[in-house]
Amino acid sequence: MMRKPTDDDSEKMMRNFKLIVFLTVVIPIVALTLFLEMRFEAIEDEIQFLEPGTRDAARTDLDALPWHPVQGQTLYAPAYSHIYHQSGEPRLLTVTLSARNTDRDNDIVLTSVRYYDTSGKERRSLVEKPLRLGPLASTEFVIEQKDKSGGSGASFIVEWKSGKPVNVPMVETVMIDTSNTQGISFVRSATVLEETKARVEMARDESAPTDTTPSDESVSEQNN
Repeated sequence: MMRKPTDDDSEKMMRNFKLIVFLTVVIPIVALTLFLEMRFEAIEDEIQFLEPGTRDAARTDLDALPWHPVQGQTLYAPAYSHIYHQSGEPRLLTVTLSARNTDRDNDIVLTSVRYYDTSGKERRSLVEKPLRLGPLASTEFVIEQKDKSGGSGASFIVEWKSGKPVNVPMVETVMIDTSNTQGISFVRSATVLEETKARVEMARDESAPTDTTPSDESVSEQNN
């Protein structure tokens, strides 16, 4: 006759079952997770931040503007080097200013990118020379997380110009922090402060009514 399984036998079988599950399911999942994490870290290491003007032919420094500007803007882009949470504790953020040329045919030039703190004081200029962006090219400027000089009310003033009428660029700031178990990120778009004077004057000339009143000389010729 077959021996009836005892409680010890049942417990032994359960332990063996759990061991099999651990070896066939848990360990492969952990190994896969570690592999993916190492792979992502390797990819991130390959994507190094480069200073503007040292990247490629579509994003280069200029000694001077290659044309007389006919269009341009001065933009205000809000930034947050830290925000407050819980009982007013600061949380430091990394700030990326992104500038994108949305025109498919023409260049634009960033003539000035300045970083200001919460008090409205200029902290530094982020471009030493005019920076050309080719069609559909983009560039970025990074304020590191450890840089607390800007504060919660930091901002960028960005000036751009073009030698032909173009689609206006897209300028945004991206704030992010992944140091805690719960990450945070958000985006803010730039606001136009003023249009380039040359563009405004050209628009006024185009919209000005044409004077159709005949001159005294032409009236005199008609009477004769």
